[in-house]
Amino acid sequence: MAVLVKPLITEKMSLLAESKGHYGFRVALTATKPEIKSEIEKMYNVEVTNIRTLVVAGKRKTRFTKSGVSNGKTSNYKKAIVSLADGQSIDFYENI
Repeated sequence: MAVLVKPLITEKMSLLAESKGHYGFRVALTATKPEIKSEIEKMYNVEVTNIRTLVVAGKRKTRFTKSGVSNGKTSNYKKAIVSLADGQSIDFYENI
């Protein structure tokens, strides 16, 4: 199972990357900080100095259909915010 699911490319994460060198990733729910650190260092050839993780709770959803009201919930996911050493950066658009 992959540790890193995808990078978070949002306006807020872009501002954090430019100003403080913090990058966000969506990771597996079972991933630990050492696993995340080794995977990012191996994949992007950078030195990770700090990792903060959080589990984002899924949102409740309601749909109104012909057959009645359908209730559900999106899945929970884990987010990792990674700090890099001074002078290092990650370019998510290099392979496009």
